Amino acid sequence: MIQLYKLLYNKYDSNVSLHLDRSVGNRTRGNSLKLCTKRFHYDLRKYTFTVRVINIWHSLPDSVVLANTLNTFKNKLDNFWQNQEVKYNYKASLTGIGNRSLL
Repeated sequence: MIQLYKLLYNKYDSNVSLHLDRSVGNRTRGNSLKLCTKRFHYDLRKYTFTVRVINIWHSLPDSVVLANTLNTFKNKLDNFWQNQEVKYNYKASLTGIGNRSLL
């Protein structure tokens, strides 16, 4: 999540070029920095970094995603994930459903 935050807020130099499209639709759930999800037929693209982290990013609330600085984002992310199952079980569901979507 920290790497994705850095990419979205241009914390890397200009030589790093990952293309992340922001969603333009007005949805009532999730945060205000939604990213576009794409469907792929081949496994080569399905399991890349940008595709794997989108569902996790969408499960974060606005209070975490709209942090002003990187350190603030890290602290808010730690506080949000403090009681989440994913912190202790790396095989936990990362789709943003269940207890991950609760504050």
